[in-house]
Amino acid sequence: MLDPDTATRARSGPWVRSFSFHRSFLKCLKSFHYNPQRGFSSGSASLSSVSLKGRSCLTLKDFSADEIKRLLWVSGDLKHQIKHEKQYLPLLQGKAIAMIFEKRSTRTRMSTETGFALLGGHPCFLTSQDIHLGVNESCTDTARVLSGLCNIVLARVYSHATLEELDREASIPIINGLSDLYHPIQILADFLTLQEHYGYLSGLTVSWIGDGNNVLHSFMMTAAKLGVHLKVATPKGYEPDKSVIEEAQKLSKQHGTQLVLTSDPMEAAHGSNVLVTDTWVSMGQEEEKKRRLKDFQGYQITMQTGNVAKPDWTFLHCLPRKMEEVDDQVFYSSRSLVFPEAENRKWTIMGLMVSLLTDYTPRISMLKF
Repeated sequence: MLDPDTATRARSGPWVRSFSFHRSFLKCLKSFHYNPQRGFSSGSASLSSVSLKGRSCLTLKDFSADEIKRLLWVSGDLKHQIKHEKQYLPLLQGKAIAMIFEKRSTRTRMSTETGFALLGGHPCFLTSQDIHLGVNESCTDTARVLSGLCNIVLARVYSHATLEELDREASIPIINGLSDLYHPIQILADFLTLQEHYGYLSGLTVSWIGDGNNVLHSFMMTAAKLGVHLKVATPKGYEPDKSVIEEAQKLSKQHGTQLVLTSDPMEAAHGSNVLVTDTWVSMGQEEEKKRRLKDFQGYQITMQTGNVAKPDWTFLHCLPRKMEEVDDQVFYSSRSLVFPEAENRKWTIMGLMVSLLTDYTPRISMLKF
């Protein structure tokens, strides 16, 4: 991680189009960068040799800093090649994905289904009415059957234990499309979005203001590995899982980042680059809505919240959004990155699937230092 003075110089300097390789500039570029023409850079020269083929992705807790950067690099590459260069890359031709959805979703379904098809593969969408996972057929039997019928499974489930059982019994990669504990594919999209907007990640401060839920858990398992400081404000009684907090504290210490836990939204927002929130009432919590709305009073993100953040502050929300979580003035402002964030769900799930199923090497070059 960069020391504070170097990080400040890196943030204040322009992200170049023509490179002047003098010593102080190279020092600033030890952090993690991407641009469509050059790609990502890392303090490690090992990203090109990182292989994730055959792995599952249940949580980014299981992925190293270089592995996460590799996923973002591949995702940025696919976006550049397909969206901007209009290339056709049938990297998954002849392959099939089973998409198990116990919980409905717009972004997860559309990004996975269209992304897999765009890469030449065949997506198969399965709801609980189609397969009755763990009811008419056990998770063990389902995992073994699907292992012979497709190449990869994405499962969006209520219980993280369901994913763990699928992964134990399957002989193909399993992707967590969302569980009660983690939402890793959302966080990949969030960090690609921030990378594109700021031109760097290391040294940013992200402030989470809301529920201590699965999305926050994934932020906590990822931020420090990318050199990102994390400040968390949750109402009392809605804190993140204790085991997640303990692991996040270890990661923060290991990578030299800050992790702040508070119940004061304004304290969390102070000096932040990025303000993030999520739904206060997740699917399956509808009976708690009245109590939750009361408990979360004062947690709505407004321009007043942004007044204590850094001048360049931006806003993220994984969607769908409710007015009580963030007002229209912020949500539809130029500071809001929610719609690029939603689009990047597609490019990052594509990057993840390609990484788990192939030996694809990005075409955009990595900067060498």
